Amino acid sequence: MPKKKVSKSVKLRPDVAEIALRVMQEATGEAQKTLPPGERTEKNPDAVKRGRKGGKRGGKARAKSVSPKDRSEIAKHAARVRWQTDLDRD
Repeated sequence: MPKKKVSKSVKLRPDVAEIALRVMQEATGEAQKTLPPGERTEKNPDAVKRGRKGGKRGGKARAKSVSPKDRSEIAKHAARVRWQTDLDRD
């Protein structure tokens, strides 16, 4: 049976104790109230700036700096890895 792939970007939900702590902190005024996801509209401007910094031009810059021969080798390696069976990866 193939192994399940677990993404590193998966955020785990808080457990009961963490939720209880957060509720207590909000009730006593130690922490600000948490808005439901639908009501959160503000984005952190610093995070937005960092996200755009390399994201828009990163691929283009790498494409210019990597020779066609190297790009071909990178693509071949990616294809080999992609088509390996799960048993071969162990």
